[in-house]
Amino acid sequence: MDKDILVLKDGTAVKLEAGASLSNMQVRSANKTGMVNVWDKLTAGNLAKAQVKNGTGLVVGNYTDLELVSEMSIVQPDGHILTSFRLREKDALEKRIEAVEEG
Repeated sequence: MDKDILVLKDGTAVKLEAGASLSNMQVRSANKTGMVNVWDKLTAGNLAKAQVKNGTGLVVGNYTDLELVSEMSIVQPDGHILTSFRLREKDALEKRIEAVEEG
């Protein structure tokens, strides 16, 4: 079964584990380096525009102005790392403040 994919603004495709939601994007990495590589991609710039595609490539979610809230990783018995990234959409007030700060 093909996994859902989170596609970031820069085109990075992140394979997601079980039923993904913004508040629980689970990613399985082979090791700590792989987990950190995914985490490093979750920047404000890359989260400015993102999509979730299902296993067949159909877009099931379009998002803008996401923010990484938290990360929690668990080392699995087989050595893989299961990481839950919690994302959320910025609210209207946050977007307005950012627009004012930008100029």
